[in-house]
Amino acid sequence: MRVGLHALGIGDGARPEVIRSVATAAETHGFARLWCGEHVVLVDAPVSRYPYSADGRIAVPADADWLDPMLALTFAAAVTSRIELASGVLLLPEHNPVLVAKQAASLDVLSAGRFSLGVGTGWSAEEFAALGVPFAKRGRRTEEYLAAMRALWSQDPASFTGEFIRFEAIRVNPKPLRGGHLPVVIGGNSDVALRRAATLADGWYGFNIPTVDVPAHVAVLADECARHGRAFDELTIAVAVSDATPEHLPALGAAGITELVIVGAPPPTPDAATTWVTELARTWIRPKK
Repeated sequence: MRVGLHALGIGDGARPEVIRSVATAAETHGFARLWCGEHVVLVDAPVSRYPYSADGRIAVPADADWLDPMLALTFAAAVTSRIELASGVLLLPEHNPVLVAKQAASLDVLSAGRFSLGVGTGWSAEEFAALGVPFAKRGRRTEEYLAAMRALWSQDPASFTGEFIRFEAIRVNPKPLRGGHLPVVIGGNSDVALRRAATLADGWYGFNIPTVDVPAHVAVLADECARHGRAFDELTIAVAVSDATPEHLPALGAAGITELVIVGAPPPTPDAATTWVTELARTWIRPKK
C-alpha cells in the first residue's frame, strides 16, 4: 500500500521554504503523493457544518494562510521530479470549469504527468455565497463540470452544452499528457460521493474516517461499481484515517485501500520540516520492527 502526505498549503505549510523542504523530503523518503486541499473563503462564525469532524467545526483557524492548491502544487512540482501530486480536494463547483481544465492540464504538463485532480462539491454555504455561486445543485454542477472538462481535455476544438456551462468549438491547450486524459479523484465520505467516484472518476479520496468505518465505505464503493458495471480494481482508493497506527496497515490493505494519506501540519522552519517528514517516513513507510 502506498503512503501519501497531506501537509501543504495551510499555515506554516504555506511558506515556500517549508513547501520545498516537505516536498523534497517526501520524495526522498518514498512518499507516493503530495496532497493539497482548498478553501477560497473561511469565516469566523460559520453556520455550515463541517462534515469531517465530530463537532462540525473545521480545525483550521479562519485567519490562517491557505494557498490556492494549484499554485502550491505547481511550486512543489518545480522542486521535485518523481513524487505524484493531487488536489485534495479542489471545490469544483466554485470555479469556472474552462479555467480549471486549463490550470489542471498546465500543472500536469509542468509536472511531467504527475498530477491528479481531486475534486469535491463543498460544504460551506458561506463560501459559495462569497463567490456568488449557488449552493443548491452543487452536486449536479460538479458532475456537469467534469464532463465539460473532459471534453476540453480530449477534443480540439471542443463543444459542450449543459445546464450550467456551454461552449462551442473552442480550443483550450495544453492537453494533459496521458492521451487527453487527466486522472480525477472524487473526495467526500457520503454515499453520494462514493457513487460519483464509481461512475465518474478514476479514484476516491476519503477524509478523516475512523479505521473501523473504512471497510463499510469501501463496500459501498464496490457495490456502486458493480451496480454501474465498473471494475472495482480500476479505481485508486486513498483514505486519510483519523486514528490510524502502523499496526492498522495490513487491515487497511486487506480492505482494499491503495493509498493511506497521512494528514499533518509541518513545523515552521525548513530543517524542522525535513526532520518531521523523515520521522513520518520511518513510522509509516518503513515501520520499526
